Amino acid sequence: MLPDLLLPMRSPAKRIRAILALAALVLSAAPALAQVSWRMTTEYPQNNISGIGLTTFADRVAARTNGFVTVTSAFDNELKINSGEMPRAALDGRIAGGDAFAGALSGLDPVLGLSTLPFLVQSVDVARATNTRARPLYEKAFAARGLKLLYLTIWPATGLWSDHALAGADDLPKLNLRAYDANSSAVMRAAGANAQFLPMDKALAGLKEHQLNAFLTSGDGGAGRKLWDYLPYFTAINYAMPISIAFVRSEAFAELSEPMQREVLAAAAETEQSQFALLANRTSENYTRMRDNGVKIAEPAPQSLIGALRNAATSTIAAWEAQAGPDAAAIVAWARQQ
Repeated sequence: MLPDLLLPMRSPAKRIRAILALAALVLSAAPALAQVSWRMTTEYPQNNISGIGLTTFADRVAARTNGFVTVTSAFDNELKINSGEMPRAALDGRIAGGDAFAGALSGLDPVLGLSTLPFLVQSVDVARATNTRARPLYEKAFAARGLKLLYLTIWPATGLWSDHALAGADDLPKLNLRAYDANSSAVMRAAGANAQFLPMDKALAGLKEHQLNAFLTSGDGGAGRKLWDYLPYFTAINYAMPISIAFVRSEAFAELSEPMQREVLAAAAETEQSQFALLANRTSENYTRMRDNGVKIAEPAPQSLIGALRNAATSTIAAWEAQAGPDAAAIVAWARQQ
């Protein structure tokens, strides 16, 4: 009961103070009545660059919204939802969103496979500029499927983990290799390797069962999974600098008030900047950790190996450009000129 607020008041000043007190009471109760909690996931460990991104985003969102929006993060495929399954899981309501490896989403729209095209970018700056140009296409692809893009994470350059040293192109047919998307699988097969696109959990199972003897992934992805227990050689082929994309179901985002939406997007922008800053030292940190665990790193990679992969990539890139359309192909043409 609020008798002092409800009784008629002759004093305008008292009336104004009463109205302000009532408004403050209502506003202070609102967050408790309408807090929003998003469950988000990644198939990678918490100390992987994807996991770091989710942790950072959760912290920034909570701080910017004063706890009105919170994110509960699941790591290391705890929810048994790999990157390719995340969009459907979000639309079904099993999660609000997640951080998904973009190459695994290329089945939704070919443009989402842009960052895994081989030898397209060879530096952090070109990778960032390329993805800035492609971002409107990514956002459009997600929006068409009821999803809201939040932020991008650029990964360190992809290399080849193997159980033996790779001396050149002649070693490729000896590899039973895990590729990380359809395009990379096609390139590796064209180069002579026995390659297949596998989600990380299935790939790890195949590795432990000795069905695989090589992984296409970055030092970041491999170090997070301790691939050195099975694959103590890393060849720095600089195949690509792929991205992962964090997103949330569009309906979940639309349910927020406009001020809360602005804060969430500001938190996402801060996370993206923080993720990019990680790249400055991420490769050297990974290499130090890898060497400390006995990994022998071949850098630069043998030229015959690189040449074979570049030749094998030509038809795959051409096919991708035809599927992705002229806007995406124009971005590829720009990146090649850098």
